[in-house]
This record gives sequence, structure tokens and C-alpha cells, in this order.
Amino acid sequence: MTQSRRRHTAPASPAASFAPTGFVQVRGAREHNLKSVDVDVPRDALVVFTGVSGSGKSSLAFGTLYAEAQRRYFESVAPYARRLIEQVGAPDVDAIEGLPPAVALQQQRGTPGARSSVGSVTTLSSVVRMMYSRTGSYPPDQPMLYAEDFSPNTVQGACPTCHGLGRVYDATEHSMVPDDSLSIRERAIAAWPPAWHGQNLRDILVTLGYDIDTPWRDLPKRDRDWILFTEEQPTVPVYAGFTPKETRAALKRKAEPSYQGTFSGARRYVLHTFASTQSALMKKRVSQYMISSDCPACHGKRLKPEALAVTFAGFDIGELSQLPIARLAALLEPVSRGEWAPEAAANVSAPLAREARRAATARRVAAGGAAHAAAPDVRRTPNLSAEKRMAAQRLAIELLERLGTLIDLGLGYLSLDRATPTLSAGELQRLRLATQLSSQLFGVVYVLDEPSAGLHPADGDALLEALQRLKAAGNSLFVVEHDLGVMRQADWLVDVGPEAGEAGGRVVYSGPPGGLARVSASHTRRYLFADEGVRPARANAARREPRGWLRLAGVTRNNLHDLNAAFPLGCLSVVTGISGSGKSSLVSQALPDLVAERLGRVPEAPDEDDLDPLLAAAPATTDGRIVAGMEAIRRLVRVDQKPIGRTPRSNLATYCGLFDHVRKLFAQTPAARKRRYSAGRFSFNVAQGRCPTCEGEGFVMVELLFLPSVYAACSTCHGSRYNPQTLDIRWRERTIADVLAMTVDSACEFFAGEAPVMRSLEVLRAIGLGYLRLGQPATELSGGEAQRIKLATELQRAQRGDTLYILDEPTTGLHPADTDRLMEQLHGLVDAGNTVILVEHDMRVAAQSDWMIDVGPGAGDEGGRIVAEGVPETVAQVGTSRTAPYLRTALG
Repeated sequence: MTQSRRRHTAPASPAASFAPTGFVQVRGAREHNLKSVDVDVPRDALVVFTGVSGSGKSSLAFGTLYAEAQRRYFESVAPYARRLIEQVGAPDVDAIEGLPPAVALQQQRGTPGARSSVGSVTTLSSVVRMMYSRTGSYPPDQPMLYAEDFSPNTVQGACPTCHGLGRVYDATEHSMVPDDSLSIRERAIAAWPPAWHGQNLRDILVTLGYDIDTPWRDLPKRDRDWILFTEEQPTVPVYAGFTPKETRAALKRKAEPSYQGTFSGARRYVLHTFASTQSALMKKRVSQYMISSDCPACHGKRLKPEALAVTFAGFDIGELSQLPIARLAALLEPVSRGEWAPEAAANVSAPLAREARRAATARRVAAGGAAHAAAPDVRRTPNLSAEKRMAAQRLAIELLERLGTLIDLGLGYLSLDRATPTLSAGELQRLRLATQLSSQLFGVVYVLDEPSAGLHPADGDALLEALQRLKAAGNSLFVVEHDLGVMRQADWLVDVGPEAGEAGGRVVYSGPPGGLARVSASHTRRYLFADEGVRPARANAARREPRGWLRLAGVTRNNLHDLNAAFPLGCLSVVTGISGSGKSSLVSQALPDLVAERLGRVPEAPDEDDLDPLLAAAPATTDGRIVAGMEAIRRLVRVDQKPIGRTPRSNLATYCGLFDHVRKLFAQTPAARKRRYSAGRFSFNVAQGRCPTCEGEGFVMVELLFLPSVYAACSTCHGSRYNPQTLDIRWRERTIADVLAMTVDSACEFFAGEAPVMRSLEVLRAIGLGYLRLGQPATELSGGEAQRIKLATELQRAQRGDTLYILDEPTTGLHPADTDRLMEQLHGLVDAGNTVILVEHDMRVAAQSDWMIDVGPGAGDEGGRIVAEGVPETVAQVGTSRTAPYLRTALG
């Protein structure tokens, strides 16, 4: 086994005598809530920035250090690009000395696209394409293909039928006419446009002599097919408002028509609109009438036939790209040792060999029937075998080294063709980290945003070794983290706080980890150095007894196959498992789908607002059923980490509903009544009150050409969102813009006594979001913050009980102290008669649950089973559970 794939043990603690080789000196940092911070941070070291949520650690690491490194880089680029950067602004800091170039690895998804995949993000697909081009087995008489011919994103390689998408789209009678009991006049053809355009098409049908008043299902099939599928576009006179009888009479006497109308069949209208419209709303509307299916030519593999005819170890490149990375590495092991011949897969492991033979047989049968199935598909080239073997060995060694890094980072369950929109933010960041490990850069500062997010403790050691490898290569690592294990392995800790928001923004401690034990003001100290950890108040409480069981049977989704599971009602349950084990497939996908179906609700669609419907992957489906327990559930609340909005126009105050009450307070002031300003005037979405330049967003988007677009403060209103006339109105000496600039904590003091506003503010503060500004744009919120805002919105409502709450890793981005505050709220929901089910990696959270389900034992095909279930003490003793050792530590 190669060195990069060896099994890791826990890294040794950093030497107590860590001696910095140099420092990055920060003077007067004032970004966001930082209080003119002076701090020296060592280079060539693993430095962890920590502190409670909202303390200012990200403002120091990303908003100051990385932003300044980025600004300095742009000083060397073209003047036009520098001018654009100047619009965005520089970090608010007096001076930074000793700062090397920086690379940021943040948990940002970027622009989603089905053409972006694990293989493209890591550039591994390029090496695989070269391997097929140079060392693949070609059919007889087929010339060698270039690497570009194996890419679905090039004209040379894309399947000509689906243009490299892997799916084809069409509109059927059933999709366009969902209710065939309606007549055409009653809008049976739902796919046709609404309003006047749809009426125009119906009037044209009257002129053409079609019956629009008979139920659709009773019309002759010939008529139905022509109306829906014709490519003809006849232009005929239209008599608007005439009955069919009056229209026939007008045609007979050749009366002057209202206008000449051109007909378009329903299918033609749908496909043409989808392909040509510039309106995202219109495209989304017509897409619901389209049916997608695997391309019949490439069977979803996205490549032209010539490329798919080339095999390596019996797999075409589409099949190889669908293998989990761990299995792909196993296939390449003998190739890297030179123990493999290009003409055969003799040395492939037995399961892979069988799979390759099945794939090859199916491919030959599809191409030419059973008679052709026995024909050889390998071009014998004895004179090139040695060259092919040597080239394959070199390429396999390179692939294995990089695949091993992905496996070490807990991503061995992914496949190269996995689309990036289906990945979590944590998975994406670890993919980028793996890419940087192979870049061989040195002398760089890597700034990482919680790389442990979404990572099971069992994979934490491999992450730490990856970070240590980057450091050993001569780089500096500045890591924003809440994970205690990462903190313990750091060379240097920068603890920011002591509290969040205005009560934070100071460096509480900067130095080797051991020195933090003497800083009483640090919240981090209590968790990092307590012998048994800081146990939550409920840790010693008796486990709740179930009021019943929600039982699922035959659950099949992703890597779950015919799984049976049971969740206790009236309890707080935690589902654990290593990354990719199937826990989210069970809890965040299958469970809400099945419950929503029984409640008569449509399951939530994937969040693909930014994704062209044409590029959307086929939706995954859930099979299975609920066999017991639904009588105790009246409502389902799924609190996920999707953004609460995608532009600065959406913010905390508007999402929670408290801004409606605030606007009413301003509208009730004497000055507002005198000017006849309604509550709507104080909305930045209304033209009368908002700034005309930014139209109430407070920001303008700046295009950076070769970089992602960014938002800069509006030069007219300077981010206030409103025009001067609206800002003249004050409530308690504050403008509406002043209110939006307040943090939740400060707003609690300002609005004391205003019950409708305080209801939202108190819940937000209780859940650990007191540091957020009321007008904080959605674009600045992390996934964890968005999830907690949604939870706070739900907590404002009167608790009726009998509600099922489902949360996916709610502690993401939370300091342990904030996690304890969140858990108090979740336990409160259960005490009110509800059921709460969490997907979690935090063992302190799992230890205080009433019930645990551990999924695994491995990831991908090696997971998808329930390894252990019961109270935490029971699960902690299960030897086959990879969670058990860490759970025992948390239980003390």
C-alpha cells in the first residue's frame, strides 16, 4: 500500500518548546467588531483562531489577514483590475507586517453546476482522461483519441445526442395535460402560457376548427397529438371574444378579424421557451412540464460512442468515474506496481473484475446483441504493450498519491463524477484542501474555515495529518476552529472574545495552547482544559422514556438498501456515523420524505434556485414506508442549512418577522403620521422609501472579471438602504437604518417593553445569535447561522406538541459554550411534547441524547446499515461502532 494511504494514528502533540521562525504583526485591526487589535501570529506554524460564535475570530483571520494578502496581490495586476478592487475596499487595519501570500479555503459553495464534479474540482479527471487516451484498450480499427475526446465538456468528447449532459428532455401529454377531465377552454393544457398568450392560442384553435369545450380525454387522439406536438405554425385570423359558432360565421363571411395569430404546439412552446427565455422565472415554470431521462445514446455517461468504446481494466471511463474513490484506488494499486497489462484486467481484485466483466458484457450486448457479445473489444498491440504498461504505471502512481489524500480526509466514498451541488460545504472544503496538498506550494499562508465541519471524529486524525503535511512543506496555517481536538494539536492559539458582538473583538490570549489554562476570561479554556469536559446541565438528567415509536421499513435511498429503523417519540435522538455512512440519507432525506407523504404534503424539492433546470441532476427518490407511529405526529419541521436568501436584500430581521413590528413602530411616530408614511415606507423593498441607487440592497454588485463577483457598499446611501426622507423619521432618536445596524443583544435593550419585537429577539439571543446584526445580509451568514435563524423563527411560535423536528448537524460553526445554549432550546422543544432528531458529529451532544442510532460501519457501499442503537451508554460499548470510542470519552 502506498505511503499516502497508510492507516493513521493520532498525531503527537506539538512540542511544548515550539519556537516561531517569524511573526505576522497586526496593528490596529478594526474590521467588523475588532477593537483596534494588536497581535503577533507566528509563521510556519499551525495557528488556531478560536472563540465563541461572533467573537471576531473570522474577522481577524479572513476579514483582516486574508483580505490584506489578497489586496497586496492585486497591486501587481492590471490597473483596470486594481480599480475594481478599490471599489470593494481594504481591511480596516493600521498595519500588517511579515504577511506572506495567502490562499483561503472557505466553506463557500460558489456557483453550482452539474458539469462541476469531484473530478473537475480536484483536476483528477484530467489525469484519468490522459490514462484512457494513452493506455486504454481500443476496439479494432479505432484510431487513438486525445484526452479532450474523453471530456463531456468539450465538443470533441460530448455525446452528440445530449450534448454532454447525460440526460435528454422532452414534454409528454401527461406532463403538459395533468388533468384530462378539463376542456381546452378550462386550461387543460397547463403547459401553455398564462394570461393573454394562452387565450390567444385557444382562440386560434377555434379558428382552426378544434373543439375547445369537450373534455380533453374525449377528443380524438389525432387532434390531441396535433395540438400538443405539431411543428407547424399556421397563421390564421383571430376573432377575440367570439364563440365558436360566431367564429365560424365570421370566417364564412370573411369578416375583418381582430388580428392575425400564429399557432405554436404545446411541446414546441415549452422547449423553445426553455431554450431561449432570459427569464429565470419563466424557465422554471416551463421546466415543470418537461420530463428528463437518461440519454439513450450514452446511457447517462455524457460521452460520444468512440470514447466509451475505450476501456481500462474492463471499464469505460464513465463506469470508472462512477466507482467510489476508495475502490478506484484499489483498482490502481497493481497498475502502480507494474503488475498489470493493458490488454486485460487479470490482476484486478475479484469483485472489481466481476463488475468489469458485467459492464463489458452489457456494453457489448447493447451495441450489437448477443451474437456480438462474444466479440473481443481489445485492440491487441504487442509492440506497444511495454510502453502502455509504463505509461499506465506512471499515471497510476500520480493518481494513487492524490486519491490517497482524499481517502485520508474521509472522502473515499465519493466518486469522480459526483456533482458538486450535491456535496456539503465541509466536503467541498476538504476537496480543495486535498488539491492544495498536491500543489507543492511553499511559503504560503493557508486560511481555513472550520475544516473539521461535518467530519466524524474518526476522520479527524487524518485531517490533522493533512494540515501538518502542508506545514511541513514550508507553509503557515491559520485555521478558524471550534474543534477541541484541532486546538490541542495547534502550535499557537489566538482566542478572541471574550464574548460575541460588541462584547468581543479583543484578543483574550495569543500563545502556545498550554498558556490558555491561566486565562480565566476565556470561554474556550473551560472546555479545553477541564479534566472531564464541561458537562451540560442536562447531562446528569434521567433519559426520557419513549411515548411510542416511529417505525420505518424498507428504506432505500443512496447507500441505504431495504433498511428498517425506529425513532422514539417524545425524545431527543441523535444519529451518528462517519462521513458518507448514510445518516443524512436516512434522517434528512428519507425520513422527511416519508413523513411528509403521510401528512399529505409534497416533500421539499432540492434547493437549486441558482441552478439552470437543464443542468439539474435527476432527483433522488425514497422507497420505503412508515409502519407505526404517525398517529402521534401532526406536523413536520425540517430545519436545514440552506441559505435564508441569496442576496443582501434578505436578512435576519425580515426572515424572523420582527421587522414588520419595527416598521409599524416607526409608522406610528408623529413625524411619520404627519407625512402620511405607512409601515410600507420603512421597507427597503418599497420604491418610496428606499435608496434609488442600490434599490434598497445597501450594496452594489462589483464584477471582478476573472474572480467571483463581490458586493460593495452603495456610494449613495453608504449601506443604509434608505433615501434621506425616510431617514428623517426617528423612533427613540434612532432611524430605521440605525435599527438594522443593531446587534440582537443591543436591540434587546433598545426595544425593551415592546413585546411583539422582544418575542423574536429573546429567542435569537437564547439560541446564541445575539452577536448578529438585525440587518445582517443573508450573503454574510454561514449555513449553521442560517439554520439557527430558522430554528429561532420556529421557537417563536406557540408549542402545540406532536411536532417532529429534524436538524442536520445544528452545532456546525458553534463554540462548545454556544452548543450548550442551543441544546437547552432543543431539550425545551422535547419537554413541550415534541420529537427532535439530529444528525451530529459532536460527541458531547450525542452523550446527552435520549437515544442514539449509529450508522455505518464505513462510508458509501460499506455503510448504510445500523451498527448500534440504544441509550448512549449502550452504543458506547459496541465494538463494531467507529463512534463508540469517542462516545465513551464524552460520557466520561
